[in-house]
Amino acid sequence: MMKEYGIAFVMTQSMFCALPFPCHLWKEEARNKMLLFLPVVGLEIGLLWTLLDWGLGYLNVPGLVCGLAMCAFPYLLTGFIHLDGFLDVTDAICSWRDLEQRRKILKDSHVGSFAVIWCVFLLLAGFAFLASVPAEAQSGILIFVPMISRCCSALAVSSLKPMGSSQYAGSQSSTPKWHNILLAALEIGCVAAGFLLFGKYGLVLVGGLLGYGVALLRSYRSLEGMNGDISGYCLTISELCAVAVYALL
Repeated sequence: MMKEYGIAFVMTQSMFCALPFPCHLWKEEARNKMLLFLPVVGLEIGLLWTLLDWGLGYLNVPGLVCGLAMCAFPYLLTGFIHLDGFLDVTDAICSWRDLEQRRKILKDSHVGSFAVIWCVFLLLAGFAFLASVPAEAQSGILIFVPMISRCCSALAVSSLKPMGSSQYAGSQSSTPKWHNILLAALEIGCVAAGFLLFGKYGLVLVGGLLGYGVALLRSYRSLEGMNGDISGYCLTISELCAVAVYALL
């Protein structure tokens, strides 16, 4: 059993993170345990993101260059996998077609005009917010932002009705219930730690949670099901909302 959890961690690391990893394993029986380790990937990204911010500040890099680097860094660390989900879901729900056509667009490998337009807005907004962060901001809160968004994704994928085409459709029923309890406890713990360690900057995490919730409500209602693309769509919006609060506090 413990070996399967180890394999699930390797699978999660390989699929959701572009950082070099010494081994690549896959075992279908471990698929239902992968989501448990999604926040671990988030912790890695958050730590590196915070270190980058510290390094840029230490080197006195100009604000606009900092904004560009900080905006691009999380996407580079994930190999753009979540941004791909954002593009697919945006094309689908902005088409305003019937459900069957929306789901067909979701699975289409081509990028439509709606996806391009909203992706440009997403990247410009992220750049603008991160370039505008005041020097005295508590950048340590960024450690928790990718963890929060991935806790939300793991809970949504494992709890909501999956689409038939979702890679998680067959494994959802076999996921142990304590996984969700642990993920929810971790999410609450991150928010509490954010407020205890960084005061008002704990609101950054609240912004991320609200952003995820709004994005999930819209996309889940539109497509009447949950899958990895919707998870990436909501995660991307969640992190944008978090950095918006981070810049405006």
